[in-house]
Amino acid sequence: MAHFISQSFIPARIHVKEQADEYRRFGERYGVQWTPTTLLIDEDGIERHRVEGFLPVDDFLAQLMLGLAHIAFKREIWDEAERRLREVVEQFPNSDAAPEALYWAGVARYKANGKPDALRDTARAFGERYQDSSWAKKASVWAPSAGSRL
Repeated sequence: MAHFISQSFIPARIHVKEQADEYRRFGERYGVQWTPTTLLIDEDGIERHRVEGFLPVDDFLAQLMLGLAHIAFKREIWDEAERRLREVVEQFPNSDAAPEALYWAGVARYKANGKPDALRDTARAFGERYQDSSWAKKASVWAPSAGSRL
């Protein structure tokens, strides 16, 4: 985990008591309400992903990977976003991040090629896994049986 973090991020830690002024300043800027809060901020200072509270290591790594994918998505680097999102699903299939990653992977593929089959394939994938997630409900409109116009 340490290697992944050092390769992918510039970590900064602000202690709520020991660095009270900085905590207050950044807390106000980013609306931090609870500790620990992990923010993934792009080079422009824009928050792209947030993790609040403690998580087991695998769930935390899945969230960090999801955050990197969101950064690529916001930059409209569709291939990278899709690759990173699919890595979350493959490496951490039982995490809370996996259904969200599956959803956005389909969207990234659609954004890259404009072909609706990317969304239909994603809806079908939700039929096989994560059926009870809110992300499956969101993708359900892409399924041919849902009467979508895709």
